[in-house]
Amino acid sequence: MTQYAHGLKRVGFTSGFGVLAATLGSAVGLGNIWKFPYLTGANGGAGFLLVYLLATLLVGLPVMIAEITLGRVAKANPISTLQALAPRRQPWWLVGVAGMLAAFLILSFYSEVVAWVFAYVVKAARGSILSSDRQVTEAAFGALISDPLQSLLWQWGVLVFIGSILLLGVTKGIEALTKKLMPLLFLLLLLLCLVSLSLDKAADGLAFLFKPDFSKITASVVLTAMGLAFFKLSIGMGTMMTYGSYFRDEQNIPLTTFRVMTADLCVSMLAGIAIFPAVFSFGFEPAAGPALVFITIPAVFSQIPMGQWLMVVFFVLAAIAATGAMLSLMEVPVVILNERLGLSRPKATLLTLFLLVLVGSGCALSNSTLAHFKLFGLTLFDLFDFVSSNIILPAGGIFIALFVGWVWGIDKFRLALTNHSQLHNEKLVQAVFLLLRYISPLLILIVMLKGLNVF
Repeated sequence: MTQYAHGLKRVGFTSGFGVLAATLGSAVGLGNIWKFPYLTGANGGAGFLLVYLLATLLVGLPVMIAEITLGRVAKANPISTLQALAPRRQPWWLVGVAGMLAAFLILSFYSEVVAWVFAYVVKAARGSILSSDRQVTEAAFGALISDPLQSLLWQWGVLVFIGSILLLGVTKGIEALTKKLMPLLFLLLLLLCLVSLSLDKAADGLAFLFKPDFSKITASVVLTAMGLAFFKLSIGMGTMMTYGSYFRDEQNIPLTTFRVMTADLCVSMLAGIAIFPAVFSFGFEPAAGPALVFITIPAVFSQIPMGQWLMVVFFVLAAIAATGAMLSLMEVPVVILNERLGLSRPKATLLTLFLLVLVGSGCALSNSTLAHFKLFGLTLFDLFDFVSSNIILPAGGIFIALFVGWVWGIDKFRLALTNHSQLHNEKLVQAVFLLLRYISPLLILIVMLKGLNVF
C-alpha cells in the first residue's frame, strides 16, 4: 500500500515481474500484431524498421520514462499527478484531462476492432473463414462489420470482459492476468514463427523484413515510423502515468522501460516473422494494409497444414495483445472517477462501462446503420480515431515532455530516476532530460503537423 498525492491509501503492483508484465501489456496491443506488420510492409520493410528503432529511442522511450516517473512520484491518477507536481495555479492538470478524453475516445473505437478479433477467434474455430479465395475472406469480413447486431454484441461482450477484470482491482485483476497472458503471448508467437519459417519461401519474407532497401526511406516513411514509435508505446493518453503510480518505489524505471521497449519490439518482430514468410510463400501482397490480418491472413492459413487451428492460435494471440492494451486504457477513466469523484472502484468501473456502451455503440455502427452519419466528413469511428491519434495524443506527449524539461526540472527528475541516489545512472538521466527538453517535443510536433496534413 502506498500514498495518494492527496493522502489516501492505494494498492500497487506487488512484484518486479508484475510491473514489467502489466506495462508491457499496455504497450503491446493490436499495433504489434496488426498495425506494425502492415505498416512495415507498406513502407518497404527493413529500412522502415531501422527508422522506427531510432524514433523509438528519441521520441517514444523518453516520454514513456517521463510519464511513469511522474505517476510514481505522485502515486495518483494523471489529473491529480500534474496538479500535485505543477507550480500552484498553473493548469497542467488539463493535460491529464486530455489524456482521459483520449483514452475514452480510443476505447470507443478500439473496442470495436478488438470485437472483430474476438469474433474471428470463433469464426476461425468454426472454419468459416478458412479459404484461399480472397473474395471469400473479404465477404466474411464485410458481413461481420456491416451487421449492426453482431457489431454491437461483440463490442459489448469485449467491454464487459475487460470491465470484469478491472473489477478485481490492480493486483488481482490487471497484474494477475497480465503475468499469465504475456508469457502465453510469446509462446504462441514462437509457435507461429516455427511454422512460418518452415515454408518454402520463408527466406524471401525474412529478407523483406531484415534486409534494408535504403532507397525506399522517404520523408513520408520517416514521419510514419516516428508516429508509430510514439503511439505504439501507449504514451500521451495517461496510461503510463496511471501504471507508473502503481510502480514500487525501488523499481528501476529506465531499466524497466527499456525492457518494455525491447520486449514490445520483439513481439512486433516475431509477428513479422510469423506473417511475412507465409505471405511471400503463397503470393500475397505484403503491403496489403489494414486488411492484412482480417482478409489476407485467413487466406494464407488455408494453405498451411493444420491451418485452421494455427489460425485460431493467431487470433487468440491478437486477442491477448488487445486485452492488455484495453485494460490500461480503461484503467485511466476508472482510476480518475475513483480518486477525483470519490466513487468506489466497482461503481467507477460500471459507470465507465455504461458510458463506453453508449458512445462506443456509435463507432460499432459506423460500418452499418450509421455509415452515412458523418461529422466533418468522417464517421464516428474515423472521427474518434483522427482526433485522438492526430491531436490529443501528440499534444499530450508534447506537454508532458515540456512539463518535465522546463517546469519540473532536472533536480526533481534526477532524484526520482535515481531512486533518491540509490541508482548510479546520472548520465542516462541527463541524456533523457535533454531529449525531453529539446528533441522529443519537436519531433512529436512534426508528427502532429503531418497527421493534420499541414505539410
